[in-house]
Amino acid sequence: MHSGYLPAMVTSPPAPRPGAPNRVFRQLRGDRSQGEFAAAVRRAAREIGERVSCDARYIGRVEAGEIRCPNYAYERVFLHMFPGRSLGELGFEPRQVVRARRPRARSLSADPALPVAGPDGVPIDDTLDNTMEEGDVLRRAFMTGGPAAVASLAALGERPLSAGPVPRPGAREAAAVWQAVRDIRLLDDRQGADALYRPAVLALRSAYALLDSGARTASVGDRLHAGAGELALSVGWLAHDSGRLDEARSHYAEALATARVGGSAALEAHAFCNAAFLAGDAGRPREAVRAAQAGDHAARALGSHHLRALLALREAGGWARMGDRASAQEALTRARRHYGRGANDEDPEWMSFFGQAEFADLEATCWAALGDARRAANHSRAAVDAALAEPHFARNIALYSAELAARLVDDGEPEEAAAHGHRALDLLEQVRSTRIRGRLADTAERLRPARHDATVAAFLDRGSRGAFAA
Repeated sequence: MHSGYLPAMVTSPPAPRPGAPNRVFRQLRGDRSQGEFAAAVRRAAREIGERVSCDARYIGRVEAGEIRCPNYAYERVFLHMFPGRSLGELGFEPRQVVRARRPRARSLSADPALPVAGPDGVPIDDTLDNTMEEGDVLRRAFMTGGPAAVASLAALGERPLSAGPVPRPGAREAAAVWQAVRDIRLLDDRQGADALYRPAVLALRSAYALLDSGARTASVGDRLHAGAGELALSVGWLAHDSGRLDEARSHYAEALATARVGGSAALEAHAFCNAAFLAGDAGRPREAVRAAQAGDHAARALGSHHLRALLALREAGGWARMGDRASAQEALTRARRHYGRGANDEDPEWMSFFGQAEFADLEATCWAALGDARRAANHSRAAVDAALAEPHFARNIALYSAELAARLVDDGEPEEAAAHGHRALDLLEQVRSTRIRGRLADTAERLRPARHDATVAAFLDRGSRGAFAA
């Protein structure tokens, strides 16, 4: 708890009308000056491993109603400062309202007036008002990227409750579940999470309907258990990357339960690995360490050195966010040792993203959390250079570029930071990721003092024209 942040007897009136002063936030500030409150915000950010350039001017803009909904970095900090409260209870408006989206029919595109391009340029409808439309989106998203079995899997999600039980699944249905997993991963690499999340949830619902109906044979049941668990992890990742952290945590817990029921050490290690990543992003570093260690315990018998390297990096990130430099360095050393043993046939299929670029980016994250800006920026540069050699991972190039931009600001290189921010924004024209856009928006806030530089000014101008909106 952080009772020092919260004045006593603060009421929680409804969020202000658009453009109105945020009187709730003003009340939360209490008798502190705007500058003092901004300092408290920065301290809270450091506690959870966030970096925000909050100053008195920012607090003034919030209180004046100019900032109707904070970006994701500030959101995490404010919710950490005032536990148990929602953004609405802090006086902000819902993000979908600020971005002119209908709450019950959220657009899947960055611009509600534009259709979302599915695989091979097939447009996806941008409103999902009922289950039938969701099923249509799913078919169009996956049928063009995989076999017809995926379309059959999707159709199960459209069956009304009155349609009776789902037929007992066999090898074909199990194969369809696994194909959906592979298609989601492929499309995420190309397009990012935002456009895929809701259709992927429908596929997950269908997979668990198959699992609940009882497989025809034990071997099919084992394959369905593993496939449904991997699908839950893929959907959880889409939730994580699109800013739905609570939903991501729920999907990961579902996958872990499936792993335990099915007795799958591989699925259990994967679930703990994803849970550790999420816990780090959500400001729960100790949980990240525990999850990574549990994942490593499950992975020991699997024979994948790269999996253990990734889990050691997740653990290192947790220690770094807690400021434990010695433990972080020990985990990093362990990660390098495992990675140096090389890839092998035991490496899980889902780890195709894990190479030199990802290793360098995760190591950069650790050094950034430990306050070593120069070393973090150098590792981030290495991540971008390695990623550019694999252009099919468009989302990762965008992510590494955004991370590098942020770290270059920390290292006092605003012009180079803006240049890499431009690259990330270029890639976000084809890749939809709320998480990356939020990172860039925070970087832009911290670049404002250098807006006299032409490259920085151009980057900020793109942001002012809505480039950071998901």
